[in-house]
Amino acid sequence: MSEPRDFLNTGGLDADKLELFEYLLEEEGVDGAAQPDIILPREKREQLPLSFAQQRLWFLDQLEPGNVAYNVAGALRIVGQLDVAALGRSLNEIVRRHESLRTSFAVIDGLPAQVIAQSCHLALSVEELTTKPIEEREAQVKLLMQEEVLTPFDFRESPLMRARLLRLSEEEHVLLLTMHHIISDGWSIGVLIRELAALYEAYTRGKASPLEELAVQYADYSLWQREHLSGELLEQQLSYWRQQLSGDLPVLDLPMQSARPSVQTFRAATQTLILPEKLHEELKELSLKEDATLYMTLLAAFYVLLYRY
Repeated sequence: MSEPRDFLNTGGLDADKLELFEYLLEEEGVDGAAQPDIILPREKREQLPLSFAQQRLWFLDQLEPGNVAYNVAGALRIVGQLDVAALGRSLNEIVRRHESLRTSFAVIDGLPAQVIAQSCHLALSVEELTTKPIEEREAQVKLLMQEEVLTPFDFRESPLMRARLLRLSEEEHVLLLTMHHIISDGWSIGVLIRELAALYEAYTRGKASPLEELAVQYADYSLWQREHLSGELLEQQLSYWRQQLSGDLPVLDLPMQSARPSVQTFRAATQTLILPEKLHEELKELSLKEDATLYMTLLAAFYVLLYRY
């Protein structure tokens, strides 16, 4: 995978995640707060609300249609003999299993709503790069990856997902998968890879899917979230942020090599920093001591850096 980007948008909770979720619900809430209800499969409803996370992304798309900043793209290099039919079947079984991958978005009675298709076919296009000189194939792969990232989605059409298979040779392929962040999240790459591997192995051996049906879907979570975070509880949350964001907000004016453009472009780069193993272990020990995750510790260090600037 080109980057550890995530797919599938918790379209259903797998067994490990469901077990963790149930464990957390057994723990007492902060300051003795009441525990939220368990997420249950929804009864049939004509109109399904967006989750708060989906609504943010839907709003941004209304504000700037065709913006590709929230396209989630990844590339999987496959070495060895490949059964293209089994791969396509595996991808479509994942689409069938996860309602989020069959979801489009519409405005109904003035409000955004999820529209879940009963069935949805994901086309797996196969593109031959074998006719190009060997030294040009990798460059072509990068160009096609960039093309995928820069191709927008139409929220009114499902699936908000694309799959392209690039054939470099008889035993080397690159699978490009692109989805919009409104149907994907930071957990899902593991779900996608595990399910794709399990399904492909079964189908190439002439077996049925080994995966159990999902207990709940993302739309079930959306309903639970809207029902739980409403009324007085929602007003408390909104009041807090109205107060925090009131008045003149501070502007972080970092030193820059060039002037900030008047119109946001979303063009950026990544900076990789590899920490020494000893420092890595010390950071993990510090995190454990402070009852924090490594992520929380590193984020705190980044905040200190910004504060100094």
